[in-house]
Amino acid sequence: MTAVAASGLQMAAVRPCLSSSCRASMVGPRRTYGTRVKGALWDKLANICHVSSLSSFQRVPVSSPVKTTRVAIRAMSSESKPASGLAIDLRGKRAFIAGVADDNGYGWAIAKSLAAAGAEILVGTWVPALNIFETSLRRGKFDESRVLPDGSMLEITKIYPLDAVFDNPEDVPEEIKANKRYAGSSKWTVQEVAESVKQDFGSIDILVHSLANGPEVTKPLLETSRKGYLAAISASSYSYVSLLKHFIPILNPGGSSISLTYIASEKIIPGYGGGMSSAKAALESDTRVLAFEAGRKRRIRVNTISAGPLRSRAAKAIGFIDMMMDYSSANAPLQKELSADEVGNAATFLASPLASAITGAVIYVDNGLNAMGVGVDSPIFAELNIPKDSH
Repeated sequence: MTAVAASGLQMAAVRPCLSSSCRASMVGPRRTYGTRVKGALWDKLANICHVSSLSSFQRVPVSSPVKTTRVAIRAMSSESKPASGLAIDLRGKRAFIAGVADDNGYGWAIAKSLAAAGAEILVGTWVPALNIFETSLRRGKFDESRVLPDGSMLEITKIYPLDAVFDNPEDVPEEIKANKRYAGSSKWTVQEVAESVKQDFGSIDILVHSLANGPEVTKPLLETSRKGYLAAISASSYSYVSLLKHFIPILNPGGSSISLTYIASEKIIPGYGGGMSSAKAALESDTRVLAFEAGRKRRIRVNTISAGPLRSRAAKAIGFIDMMMDYSSANAPLQKELSADEVGNAATFLASPLASAITGAVIYVDNGLNAMGVGVDSPIFAELNIPKDSH
């Protein structure tokens, strides 16, 4: 069983299906995936810094060892008033995001938001999806979704093959080693990826876990096999423990680690089976324990985002994503479709100094659905004067 990118319901039971990509430029021993686009800034910029306009910035690659140089960003309002001083600035910070395999999920949105704040982006991609992901990037299929609020484009400094189900080479069974989908890739276990990042960059400041897998997610819990249940736990929750364990030696003190969870960890969501609800519950419990241990060990903050449903490619594997999105729209306090960017912005806030005292927390980014005790679209409430969004 392998761990793949997390979906809008925080799991994926099928291989990623990618339809878009971006141009890549090769720079010395480090690959920088990305180019700038020309044109006017967006009419209404609403990035994680909450400013209405930004002067454009550009990352400039130099000779080996390659370092990223950025022009300072000056945030100004539409009236050209000085910025408030609370803009998020992550220039000089480096993030590793595990679980990016296309441009349609929360991992991609988090990468974009972190990049918009100035962070350098590294990603780990599930090995069988690596070739198509890199090919799509080179061919420009992700260019439209790579555009950042200031008009520049998301740049991925390096992509690492990663299968977070395996901690080290000794854990990999022979059938996986012989699998043709893994041919041509090496050093993709968690331990090896952490060592490669250390060798390439020395350290990171932000670690993001955006992957999950439940091979029997469509089965009710009573019909889930032991193998399927343990596979869900391994790929969706222990993988986070393993990532933090192996990356914490190169996480700079004061850094941040973030994962993605789902409300099924604490509420009944029929159809979200196969042990996935149990895996998310374990992930949230581990978040609290890891916050204590990583905080005491290296002042690392550990949080998880409980994200609402997203119509991603991977989420469609569950089979009822449209139903869940309709339910959320009808019953959440905020009657609107959740944007992946909203989750990305929340992650960037948690990674920033503005969240310096937040750790061990489950942060809900779901239009407030978690606060509801009943579904107000039920016929039972037909006679009540339930307010609706009039905007």
